[in-house]
Amino acid sequence: MFSRKKKIKKKSKVLTEDEEIVKKANDQNNPLGHLVAFHSFSRNGLDVALKCCKASQLDKITIDQLFDLLKKNMKQMYEESAWGWNEKDKFFEMTENSAWYLIASTKEGKPIAFSHFRFDMDYGLPVLYCYELQLELECRHKGLGRFMLQVLELMAFSANLRKVVLTVFVHNLNAVGFFKSHGYVVDETSPASTLEEQFDYEILSKNNKRISKS
Repeated sequence: MFSRKKKIKKKSKVLTEDEEIVKKANDQNNPLGHLVAFHSFSRNGLDVALKCCKASQLDKITIDQLFDLLKKNMKQMYEESAWGWNEKDKFFEMTENSAWYLIASTKEGKPIAFSHFRFDMDYGLPVLYCYELQLELECRHKGLGRFMLQVLELMAFSANLRKVVLTVFVHNLNAVGFFKSHGYVVDETSPASTLEEQFDYEILSKNNKRISKS
């Protein structure tokens, strides 16, 4: 998964209220704090603790570990896309002040999975934008990815955000299948490929069912 250039803003009362929702979400000390049942995951041979924090709260060792996992999992995917792999830009993106992290670590403190996400405005709506959901190879297919995705949804919907949004390469078939199997659909903002122009990514999303569509 990766980010995309977005942000279409309109000046209106509704948008101002939506921006306040995003601000309130970002002002939280720990969005995971009230979700006590999701502070740990012990299943299928895994026993990890989850924490949620801003990028600015992570030390260099942890940031480097997360970036190494991302690079190991995604560098080839980027190289096979029209975007290519730009290590400097990707590292900058991961360490921006607006970046939040959900991290699953072993008892020894080693991160084995993480999500980089943000509370943000996307095409005029307050959303949780999932930039990354990365797991070590040995901890896949054990329920941890699904568990972490559920945590992202709970953090988003409890903060009154409209939806969880993410971007996925269309040639990353495992990721596409994973998200669609968990209720994600092609978002209305996703670019449509034509005979003249082909896109190698699509935008997926899941709506907050508690909030009616605007």
